[in-house]
Amino acid sequence: MADDPKPVRRALDGASLIITRPSANARSLTVQARALGACVVRLPATRLCAAANPHVARAGLEQMQDADAWIFTSPAAVAFCFELLGAGNPPRPARFLAVGAGTARALHEQGVDADFPSAAQSSAGLLDELVLEAPQGWTIALIEAPGGSDLLADTLRGRGATVVRVDVYQRLRPWLSVRRMEYLKRAPRPWISLLSSSASLDNLLAILPSDVIAQWQKEPLIASSARIQAHARACGFEDIHPAASALDADLLAAARALLARHRM
Repeated sequence: MADDPKPVRRALDGASLIITRPSANARSLTVQARALGACVVRLPATRLCAAANPHVARAGLEQMQDADAWIFTSPAAVAFCFELLGAGNPPRPARFLAVGAGTARALHEQGVDADFPSAAQSSAGLLDELVLEAPQGWTIALIEAPGGSDLLADTLRGRGATVVRVDVYQRLRPWLSVRRMEYLKRAPRPWISLLSSSASLDNLLAILPSDVIAQWQKEPLIASSARIQAHARACGFEDIHPAASALDADLLAAARALLARHRM
């Protein structure tokens, strides 16, 4: 009788992947991670909610309809913006810009084509694009949530543009159940965290128990930008690795490479 074939080892077998995205944005990444063999631990670091005052947000969008450009900072900004505008009232700026391919994809699903970075999928990457090299005299709307980075607004104002921030949604601190905490504690190591927001890290550090934080800081963390890497280091994390961007494929590629080195 022939020996039974050995099971094929998947790229993330034996590791836990900590996904910090809001629940609404994490489904695809979760499915892909599990298909690669990871034990997925969902720690949604923010709750996405409608703008605190939707009437003010809607009025801000209407006032910027004739702007030279609208810049969307996330897929959530796209979803909440179009919900506020309502059917039959599409945005009408001269240009649409997105901080990354995921945000551009969300705009495309709304019937809008947007420019996005050809290299680094981030605010810094968008600022390197030719379309924003000389925006002097432009009026630009930043479609986002309160508490975001000032990099886009400050840089564009320095280049001569008038920038108006329109907050179309909120990112609130999450609530994590005791059951979820216990699941994290029992998860196999290494814990590989996927991080694409400094605010997400701050939120989790504010609510996780101190013993969990002490262990977490020793585990590998993948950050989607140099700015987030620096922030994680300042927060006491010791084993930080870069991802090419916040896209699912790039985060998972970084996790696969990290675990392959760990197994050597």
